[in-house]
Order: sequence, then structure tokens, then C-alpha cells
Amino acid sequence: MGGKTRREESSREQRLRPEVMECRDCGERLRLAYSTWRKVATLEGMLQLKVSIGRCVNPACARYHLPTHPLEEGHIALPYYEYGLDVLAFIGRQRYCERSTAAQIHAALEQRAVRISQRNVQYLLERYDELVALSVRDSPERRARLAAQGRLILAIDGLQPDVGHEVLWVIREVLSGEVLLARSLLSSCQAELIALL
Repeated sequence: MGGKTRREESSREQRLRPEVMECRDCGERLRLAYSTWRKVATLEGMLQLKVSIGRCVNPACARYHLPTHPLEEGHIALPYYEYGLDVLAFIGRQRYCERSTAAQIHAALEQRAVRISQRNVQYLLERYDELVALSVRDSPERRARLAAQGRLILAIDGLQPDVGHEVLWVIREVLSGEVLLARSLLSSCQAELIALL
């Protein structure tokens, strides 16, 4: 969700590299192919991400020249989004726990110094609804797409915008980057997380 307006200067900078520098398919060493810069608005201010992308250099590998992103990138923000997952979780909590309107959520974000338009609040609210509804939508196409990979690597991220409030749990498939499930839970106890899986 890229915008056309210039974002304010970042208050923080974070550099991300792939955690594992071996190809997930053939075991060959990954080469750092390029880096991208990305600004993400979080509840704690603007974050400048420098994301290093690795690629397999083995021509016989199924992942030859396919980009390998750092896992941590998916914990901070969804692909192509300029707002962090913590902002998304905050919007969902405000809407469904506090029963706030889009205008009230916009005002609450502005109070927290998150620069966002009311239209983007509405868009992120719709995206939150889509993520939470993902478990209901279990399509044969998605199963086939994931089965074609031959294996799944899951990442589980818990996002709690404020202490004492619900946690938005996001379960992603790492190889494809696809979000498989998102659910808000009051607690983060082991039994509730196991039930999600």
C-alpha cells in the first residue's frame, strides 16, 4: 500500500538480512543480490528498513534467482504496505473492542503521531477484516499452490498494540509469504495458540 505523498523522516533505522544464508531447497550459499529501502509507519514512529535480499545462484535449483527476504520483515509489515502490523492491530482493536468509527480511529492514530489519512484507516480496517476472515476461506487453489512448494515453513507473530489488550496473531507461510491465518486473542497462552494451528 504505497502512497504518493512524501513521508516524514524516519526516527529509527533497522537493517534486515536473511537469517539463513543457505538456499532452502538445495543448500547452496545464498548471494546477497540487492537491498531495498522501505519506510514503515509504526506506533513508535517512522521506521526506515534496509532489507537485504538473498538469491540462490545454483542454476539447477528450483529457487534459482528467486528472492529470499528476511523473516523479520514479515513481522514488521505486510508486503508493499507502508504501515506496520502494530498499526493494523491497533486499528482492529479500536474498531472491534472499543467500537470506534473510522474517524475516531483516525483521531486516535493522529494523537499517537501516526500520520495517516482517514481513507487509509478505512483501507487498513478492510485489510484487517480480510486477514481475520482468512481461515474461513480455504480454497482448493490455495491448497494446490502451497502443495506445489513441497513443504511449508510457518512463522507466528503476535502483535499487541498496547499492554493489556488483545493480541493479533498472524500465521504466515515463509516461502510464499502468504498469510494463512490471523486471529485476535485475549491471551497468548499455549493452549490457545495450539488451537489456532
